[in-house]
Amino acid sequence: MFLDLNNFTPPPEPPAEPDRPSLTPRQQKALAWIAGLNIVLLFIAPIGGATVISGLIELFG
Repeated sequence: MFLDLNNFTPPPEPPAEPDRPSLTPRQQKALAWIAGLNIVLLFIAPIGGATVISGLIELFG
């Protein structure tokens, strides 16, 4: 540490961010549906993508 001869004080702490409001039951339900749909699409999309790529290869190949 060092000795401050100019009597400099550090700036005050910034104010804390206010707490976010909690989700309503309707918002929680919507969020659960969105998360569930994303999980389902995580498994379905690669199969669909492979089918499209396979179809394009057959079409142009």
